Amino acid sequence: MPKLSRSDWYDLARDMNWTFGYVNEADVFPEELSGTGRVPPEAWLAWDEPYKISYREYVHNQVTKDTTTYSLKNAVGRSKLFDQLDPGWKSVVVAHYGAIAMPEYLASFGEARMGRFGRAAAWRNTATFGTLDEVRHGQIQTFFPYGLLGKEPRGDWALKAFHTNNWITLAVRHLFDDMFVANDALSVAIQLTFTLETGFTNLQFLGMAADAIDVGDLEFGSLISSIQTDEARHAQQGEPTIKVLIDNGHKEYGQFLVDHMFWRAWRAFALLTGLSMDYYTPLDSRKMSFKEFIQDWVVKQFADQFRDYGLDFPWYWDEFINELDWYHHAIHTVVWNYRPSVWWNSDAGVSPKERQWLEEKYPGWNRAFGKHWDVLTENVRTGNLAETFPETLPVACNLCQLPIVRAAGVLAGAHTDPAPLRHVHNGRVYQFCSEPCRWIFTRRPERFAGHKSITDRLWTGDINPPNIGGVLAYMGLSEAEHGVDADNYAWANGKH
Repeated sequence: MPKLSRSDWYDLARDMNWTFGYVNEADVFPEELSGTGRVPPEAWLAWDEPYKISYREYVHNQVTKDTTTYSLKNAVGRSKLFDQLDPGWKSVVVAHYGAIAMPEYLASFGEARMGRFGRAAAWRNTATFGTLDEVRHGQIQTFFPYGLLGKEPRGDWALKAFHTNNWITLAVRHLFDDMFVANDALSVAIQLTFTLETGFTNLQFLGMAADAIDVGDLEFGSLISSIQTDEARHAQQGEPTIKVLIDNGHKEYGQFLVDHMFWRAWRAFALLTGLSMDYYTPLDSRKMSFKEFIQDWVVKQFADQFRDYGLDFPWYWDEFINELDWYHHAIHTVVWNYRPSVWWNSDAGVSPKERQWLEEKYPGWNRAFGKHWDVLTENVRTGNLAETFPETLPVACNLCQLPIVRAAGVLAGAHTDPAPLRHVHNGRVYQFCSEPCRWIFTRRPERFAGHKSITDRLWTGDINPPNIGGVLAYMGLSEAEHGVDADNYAWANGKH
């Protein structure tokens, strides 16, 4: 075999299936963990990954990437490059590590579930490499921020965040528990690798790596690049999985899984990437707006995928497109107002030049959001900083766990009713930010009922004392860890 070319032996070695003699198929692939029972076992033989790789090649590639990335980190760590970075970009890095490092490790659970309970041998083989990928991603994205502790003590939130009840953590953890920690193998393939990774994060990591290099953050750029190349490979599991599902008459179920997770991925993406691209990245380094990025990459790619696989656009597509104009801007105002409640320094990003850029990219931004920032700017300039901080919590959605925000009816098509959408289940009232969030909950209430949002925890006495001080302590934030304005309010005086 060592003398044969890979094409001569790859399929034979990969497709190692056998007939079980002592147990039945249902025992080996229980539906609760596999989710593949809709399709006959023999139909899964059609599962085929586009990107072929052997274990020898995998190890060689990973060693090469790690050697390059860690070597660069060691060199950069002895320099003052991080100290010289724009404060807003530092916030991008610190926010990213806290929100993503632990989920990367947890994603290995989803990959391992596919590696054990995926119905095709080829699928299990690919998922095994994906499991190794995600373990590596968790390790490297915890190791790198700990190397910054001497310069940014909140780098330890890469590990700490998921061991707290911070409101951002509650939202991200709720999403990823739904997506891969508590999901069957088939759903993981479609919702994680097809919807999130192929549709969102793979493209995001390409953009983040380029932006990092442009702002001078060589360490973060190298890290993200090494992760993205792994994502591009194991993200391919979703496409053959959904193809087998559709080819065997289960388009409706595949459509439901995509519709469910596309909306959830959009919500998280708007929070973590929308703020980074339109407010935290230095103005001179912004290649495109968040809306342009979504339109040029995510929308176009999903449009191609929906066409290629015979899927329909999600039923809420028009609402999603409309939200590109306002949703992440509204969330940004919440994050900045509640800046002590996050582990990074929120960059307002609304200096005169930045406001001009925002108006150019989002016509009507000043009319919809500028007046809010006008009040904040005046309070900062007159020394009334107390007026820029909250006195209580916003109402959080019982599905996405994010604050329920509105565009105040200024933008066409935006929600005009400030009241949350509601649904009663087993006598309890649940509140939602959008019709898609309510729809996801009502389709499978047994999956989501009972969970308390951060607002619920305040109302039910879990947080004590029931004030902002009690909330911040409940979230695990010491006073030294409270987020502050990234530029020390220079933007308010036109100095940014």
